[in-house]
Amino acid sequence: MTKKGKLSTPDWILEGYDSPAEYAKAKGKTVEKKEKGKSFKIKICPKCGSYEVGIKLSNMDFEEESNTGRQWECKKCKWTGTEIKEKALSEDDFMVYLDERGVDVA
Repeated sequence: MTKKGKLSTPDWILEGYDSPAEYAKAKGKTVEKKEKGKSFKIKICPKCGSYEVGIKLSNMDFEEESNTGRQWECKKCKWTGTEIKEKALSEDDFMVYLDERGVDVA
């Protein structure tokens, strides 16, 4: 059985700062603020910009899989590849997106 290491006090406390954000500001680091509320990620085709993309299941060689293990395919322009674009939407924007696509939400 291996021993677990002890927890250490964070640097921002040891150096006398009141918060991690204040410590990062003093050190010149940028802190990404997390948006409040839920965030939804949707996939977009890099070639035509369509939202109709999915994981390609056919024609996969098990000996020669991609590094990510995922092959994406656009149903509109028939593009296939591993590099897919992602777009993050807030909850309100996601509801508008669903309304535009005609998806019924219970």
